[in-house]
Amino acid sequence: MINGKIDFRSDTVTVPTEEMRKAMASAVVGDDVYGDDATINELERLAAEIFGKESALFVPTGTMANQLALFTHVQRGEEVILPDNCHIIAHEVGASAIIAGAQLRSVPNVKGEMSLDLVEHYIRKDPDDIHQPRTALISYENADSDGQVRSLEYMKQVKALAEKYQLPVYVDGARIFNAATYLNVDVKDMAQYTDTISVCLSKGLCAPAGSLLMGSKEFITKARRKRKILGGGMRQVGILAAAGILALKEMSRRLQEDHDNAKYLCTSLKEVEGLEVYEERQQINMVFFRLKDFPMDSATLVKYMAEHDVRINGEDNGMMRFVTHNYVSKEEIDKVVQLLKDDAR
Repeated sequence: MINGKIDFRSDTVTVPTEEMRKAMASAVVGDDVYGDDATINELERLAAEIFGKESALFVPTGTMANQLALFTHVQRGEEVILPDNCHIIAHEVGASAIIAGAQLRSVPNVKGEMSLDLVEHYIRKDPDDIHQPRTALISYENADSDGQVRSLEYMKQVKALAEKYQLPVYVDGARIFNAATYLNVDVKDMAQYTDTISVCLSKGLCAPAGSLLMGSKEFITKARRKRKILGGGMRQVGILAAAGILALKEMSRRLQEDHDNAKYLCTSLKEVEGLEVYEERQQINMVFFRLKDFPMDSATLVKYMAEHDVRINGEDNGMMRFVTHNYVSKEEIDKVVQLLKDDAR
């Protein structure tokens, strides 16, 4: 529960833990643009170590991490191959066209994965053909906003294909710790199949803000300069970094609890008449369902829940999503499911 309300809208609604608030209050800070904020420097060092990369860079948001990756990897007019429903395409207001000047070539996402045969087909084979853009990057999410996780084998195959054509791979790893938890592997095992990768600190990890972009020293040096262009060069940002350090060290280790609660929620929702629950998509901390012969439409259900101090989102293309996180308990899940059952009668 957050501020007296049960909130299933997203894991982005999480607030800093008491330990984070104490660490933020006592953080040693400096001007990060000058490179003298000791706490942000420690966060970036820690992130690079955890992900097995040479260097890391803190940015305010996951969207900036994605757009900065494209801005650094891609020259204007070059092409990025990526899934058709990924966050970069669907939820970042066309920023890649505005910032990086990139052309996006989308591949159908089938059960969470792009067909590698189709990806290879889409790669521009002749960089000297004056009629075609050059392929500059292959990108995808793990886990994605549909709650699906790419396997290590799939990541390995994407990297092998990219290397065949001397292309880099960028993974939007906003929920990469959720993916690692689901696969029961270390994030370093996943990051080895990427050239660059990001992670969000403010989703299931409870930090108040921030993401990290990881890659080679050369790449991060270029990205740091371009971050300044985007207005992401901040000052005493160590206050946020202090929470980020705890997010990486501690909160990443408790995500199995969220996954277990999501499984419990999924099973419980199947008992509610009028809901079509997509059990096969329940891999991380998300549960998807449709209203099917339910007595309320989506908008009415959102209002009904709000009247009982429960926050949910409405339909997105006919699909509804509940998300578990640090501030959702089994008792609160039971309360929400009972509200649905009462209304379904």
